[in-house]
Amino acid sequence: MPYAIFEIGEDRLLFYDSPNPAPNPRRVRIFLAEKGVRVPVTPVSITRGEHKGEAYRAINPLGQTPSLALDNGVVLTESVAICRYLEGLHPQPPLFGHGALGQALIDMWTRRVEMRLMFPLSMVWAHTHPFTARVVKPQYPDFGESQRPRVTGAMRELNRALGGREWLDGERYSVADIVLLTTIDFAAFVGVAMPEDLTFLREWHARASARPSANA
Repeated sequence: MPYAIFEIGEDRLLFYDSPNPAPNPRRVRIFLAEKGVRVPVTPVSITRGEHKGEAYRAINPLGQTPSLALDNGVVLTESVAICRYLEGLHPQPPLFGHGALGQALIDMWTRRVEMRLMFPLSMVWAHTHPFTARVVKPQYPDFGESQRPRVTGAMRELNRALGGREWLDGERYSVADIVLLTTIDFAAFVGVAMPEDLTFLREWHARASARPSANA
């Protein structure tokens, strides 16, 4: 089903985006698609090193994407923070949970995905992948390789949690599912695929990937 598009004026927001396989900008693109919202975009090429250039560092000194520049001069620089801000502007459909308990559960699952799955995956990426060798100096390949079992271990934890439920919070698709989808797909790019026996996680991944927003 196509998404209705709501335009936000160029004088209000500017989204600094990077294409796949960068997982964090993709989180925001999926979130926007789920909301049916479109914002002006400036592409930032990671392969050409534009995210580390002087011009972009003036916007985000960390040299990371995504960023969301507001017309009052504030720049938001973390993907989940950007999504939470957009949720405040466009609360429907709610992607950060319903009520106190629902919101707490979404925060819990988002945190688990980031800390237990994305963190060790980022170490594999930083210390074993040839693309990162030009910016991560020195690389520690043995350390990076030692993190692969932690990545697959986290996948197994999530597989168990998804047994008997359609989405992470047990009720509806949320930002936690967005964070997990982008992380799982990035893991495949890095070279850490889902083990074949993780039936619940694979079924969840098929459902999430079938949503039109997954192509954002």
